[in-house]
Amino acid sequence: MPSPKTKPQLPPWSGLHYVGIDENGMGPRLGPLIVTSVLGRACPERNGARLATSKPRGTLAKRIGDSKKLVAFEDSALGEAWARAIVTRAASASGREHPLRPRTPSELLSALTLDSELELRAPCPAHHVDLCWNSQGEQFSAPDAAVADCLKDLDRLDARGLDVLRVRVAIVCTRKLNDAVDAGLSRFDVDLHTMERLTLAARGDAGADVYALCGKVGGFGFYGDRFGPLGGRLHTVLCETRARSEYQFPGVGRLAFVQDADDTHLMVGLASLVGKWVRDHLMRRVVRWHREHVPDVPNASGYHDPVSARFIEATALVRKKLRVDDRCFERASIGNREAAQKKKPAPKRAAITASRP
Repeated sequence: MPSPKTKPQLPPWSGLHYVGIDENGMGPRLGPLIVTSVLGRACPERNGARLATSKPRGTLAKRIGDSKKLVAFEDSALGEAWARAIVTRAASASGREHPLRPRTPSELLSALTLDSELELRAPCPAHHVDLCWNSQGEQFSAPDAAVADCLKDLDRLDARGLDVLRVRVAIVCTRKLNDAVDAGLSRFDVDLHTMERLTLAARGDAGADVYALCGKVGGFGFYGDRFGPLGGRLHTVLCETRARSEYQFPGVGRLAFVQDADDTHLMVGLASLVGKWVRDHLMRRVVRWHREHVPDVPNASGYHDPVSARFIEATALVRKKLRVDDRCFERASIGNREAAQKKKPAPKRAAITASRP
């Protein structure tokens, strides 16, 4: 196997469609896992492929890149601006007489999600479905000028050979993550399988094979035996190193997992920014729901930090009173679930009473 520092020699890719895929929210205690894909078409005459697979430069580097560096929980407006710009531009390109310009965050979310809202709400207990789906009073935080800047950037990218076509977001809620734990799956498995779903969706949107570039999932080097939706399909291993793992799937295209891809690949950076806004937006809904009952709870990001810990503690009583399903609120891990099972007392055996003759 090549050294991790050795750049693998890969066969040339002749396709036109590239996909950047990244996750947001792999490790938090609260809130959903978000996996986002951005589909683009590269113009070979203008070397669009190089643009799609390289680090943003110049002014673009200020607005595209690793979301952890460019935005924060209390200010993810840049991701919102990119989402609004891509959705608006895609609608305009479709030839509609009145292009879709999402008027509310709820409309924007509906335009982004891979699954319908009906499918996403299906696992929700009826008595607290509004924990994650109450959109009352929501407003955009990104100014129209920021959206206009992103639209201009998209036009510049198109002129340089990369036409950004579509963004899709897959939402894996806390309950679904806990269901996966019960099935013996890790967050790594859920993240990987969701990336596969988005790759297949992009293949359908493009109508041609795609080159999907994904952020490294879990830092692993070998993915072949962990595939889900792509499991069982014929594929070729192109390389497997700590820095890059890449596979060829006939009829689908290529799937590459690249270390630090959100910082080094423009398309993945875009996906990271949009996904960051979606996760933060949905987490703010959870906080807002609890503030209706406990007004002074902190604005928690849901990560492993003191603010989120205080939020969990401060809302414990109201969650018990309102029968909030723990499986919809806080994530479990396989290790924690197994430990909890071991601590449970053994069930008492029914007493056997002998009858006297």
